[in-house]
Amino acid sequence: MQEPLLGSEGLDYDTFPEAPASPRERTRAGVLQNRRVFLATFAAVLGNFSFGYALVYTSPVIPALKLSSDPELHLDKKQASWFGSVFTLGAAAGGLSAMVLNDLLGRKLSIMFSAVPSVIGYALMAGARGLWMLLLGRTLTGFAGGLTAACIPVYVSEIAPPGVRGALGATPQLMSVFGSLSLYALGNFMPNSPRFLLSKGRDEEALQALIWLRADSEVHWEFEQIQDNVRRQSSRVSWSEAWDPRVYRPILIAVLMRFLQQLTGITPILVYLQTIFDSTSVVLPSQQDAAIVGAVRLVSVLIAAVTMDLAGRKVLLYVSASIMLVANLTLGLYIHFGPRPLTPNSTLGLEIMTLGGTEQPPATSFSYLTLIPLLATMLFIMGYAMGWGPITWLLMSEVLPLRARGVASGLCVLVSWLTAFVLTKYFLLAVSAFGLQVPFFFFSAICALSLLFTGCCVPETRGRSLEQIEAFFQTRRMSFRP
Repeated sequence: MQEPLLGSEGLDYDTFPEAPASPRERTRAGVLQNRRVFLATFAAVLGNFSFGYALVYTSPVIPALKLSSDPELHLDKKQASWFGSVFTLGAAAGGLSAMVLNDLLGRKLSIMFSAVPSVIGYALMAGARGLWMLLLGRTLTGFAGGLTAACIPVYVSEIAPPGVRGALGATPQLMSVFGSLSLYALGNFMPNSPRFLLSKGRDEEALQALIWLRADSEVHWEFEQIQDNVRRQSSRVSWSEAWDPRVYRPILIAVLMRFLQQLTGITPILVYLQTIFDSTSVVLPSQQDAAIVGAVRLVSVLIAAVTMDLAGRKVLLYVSASIMLVANLTLGLYIHFGPRPLTPNSTLGLEIMTLGGTEQPPATSFSYLTLIPLLATMLFIMGYAMGWGPITWLLMSEVLPLRARGVASGLCVLVSWLTAFVLTKYFLLAVSAFGLQVPFFFFSAICALSLLFTGCCVPETRGRSLEQIEAFFQTRRMSFRP
């Protein structure tokens, strides 16, 4: 039997008792009971198709444009860094707009609205006749990605019951791995979030949405709990209230998790993946290596989706950060001491001829050592996709207080993609100045810091309702245990 989330001694918040399970509920438990939630979630996370595709779009395109004979599309090193990084500026702007649209239009309409800049952005890049069209198109797809990144996790967490919220919370990351332009075809299957409807005074519509999602008319107990929580927080957080630890603690945890997630190096590694492989003596062509890494990323997210509600969020965060630490450290050491390619890099000038004063022996024939960059990158992607990839988005939507959820989720995305912009913009410059190994050593240190942050600051939310999680922060405790 799961221990109570809160003791009865909490301030003005009662422990939320578990609803009694009727025979009918037990027989309808499992996947079939949640089929409508799954359908609505699937419709929502289709928006991440385009986001995932757009994020890694530059990995094969930058090397091709570097070699392009068309002077209007030929990229030099500086232009390539802008093309790789401007997506994150657009994503930051999308997160900023989500601070308003999340509550103004609602989660559903905000997600669907993101299709507009996405389609325009792809059209500009497809018909590009100059650098400005490439940059504008990349910025618009980034804006759409940032908007969906803030809205989709919030929507999914608000419609999902606690028992499957972990698995469903991984689906935005899963869909971003697929990458596609197929958006919102199933938009009619997406009801508005019951919590959002209640916050707008549309109680009957909220009840009907909850009944539809649960495929059961006996949802009044859950509806009353949500209604009670929404009524207690009927107004937005004021600036004075924002300094209350009960408000800023969960927001700070969510923001710092997004900040640390980017500092592990995921975005520059994905954006410049093929370029990184071109700069190391990998055993396979860099294009094939990048495709293999993409497949590993997909499988790893599937593993995370299955295990998130079984193992818990914190366990996966520990495992994820540990794997990324080992992978980044291995890459850094290999680049510093390992063999170098026979020819200079043919894409962006990531020459690894002399690094840190250490002459590297040239790679003259096949050696098992040349598998290290591929295996280490696969290990890093696997570690990220199993924990710090999907779980940071899930925890963001779980821990943020309802009154500030729309604004705070946008703030998280803004911080995340501004950080990603700085990393991707200056990654190539740092490589030129200090060597390719230095960024990976930095990423390793961040992974170690992430382990400490998880242990000290991140609560375990598995199996808790959003109302229980919010009530927990009202007690100012450091963990869920009494």
